[in-house]
Amino acid sequence: MSEVNFENLLSTGAHFGHVTRKWHPSYEPYILMERNGVHIINLEETLSGLKKAQDFLSKVVNKNGEVLFVGTKKQAKDIVQQEADRCGMFYVVERWLGGTLTNYSTIKKSIKRLQLLEKEGSTIYQDLTKKEIQMLNRERVKLADQHRGIKDMRRVPDVLVVVDANFETTAVKEATRLEIPVIAIVDSNTDPSLVSHVIPANDDSIRTIQLILSALTNTILSAQVKDVDNKNKESDSSKSNDKADLKESVDVNKESALSEKKNDDNDNVDDNDSTEDKAESKK
Repeated sequence: MSEVNFENLLSTGAHFGHVTRKWHPSYEPYILMERNGVHIINLEETLSGLKKAQDFLSKVVNKNGEVLFVGTKKQAKDIVQQEADRCGMFYVVERWLGGTLTNYSTIKKSIKRLQLLEKEGSTIYQDLTKKEIQMLNRERVKLADQHRGIKDMRRVPDVLVVVDANFETTAVKEATRLEIPVIAIVDSNTDPSLVSHVIPANDDSIRTIQLILSALTNTILSAQVKDVDNKNKESDSSKSNDKADLKESVDVNKESALSEKKNDDNDNVDDNDSTEDKAESKK
């Protein structure tokens, strides 16, 4: 797991919350003090929340779970896409479409439409006028932009990783309705009770977002590597068991062949003895 310490968080400005008049009363356990009209977030709570989120994420990925990164605010877009691509997970960085989780069957139809439009030599373009083809191209570009990070997602994810739970309220509510766990960077203007795994920190700082998402991504990668290693060990053990079984069967076949040979030799000896006895009796 990636090591994030107190100094790293302090240097990125993760401890700066919002001005005191914008705070949410439920956020009080995560506030250390007030300074110059701004709430200061307790970074010990940030480290504790991040550690719990990493442990939970590792368990989900070990069970072949899928993760959806969500960050549509300007500061988070590029970071979210970069980190999701790095660990091979899904992401939403454009506008969150209402029903992306709760009405996923409709989203799947839209994705199938996009795949049909993107398919080379598709029959959909045959016998159309130039204007109709232009309209289909506009539709393709629009759908590609909307479903860029979830085009290959076959089912709803097992966990959401959200930057700014207050900004992504719709996504958090949909996940809560479907009982999908949410890991979120939560600032002092947000109700932390809406999120199952809270990482209290400054969600407007690009450096803070980068640091925390990078740590979560490294956790996913390490869990994926462990899963591959375990599968390799299982395959190696099964191969060794197969070799042992094969060797055992060969040994058994050898023993049976030797015993058959001994029996044949004994039969030949008995036959020779009987012929000699007959010859002597004739004499």
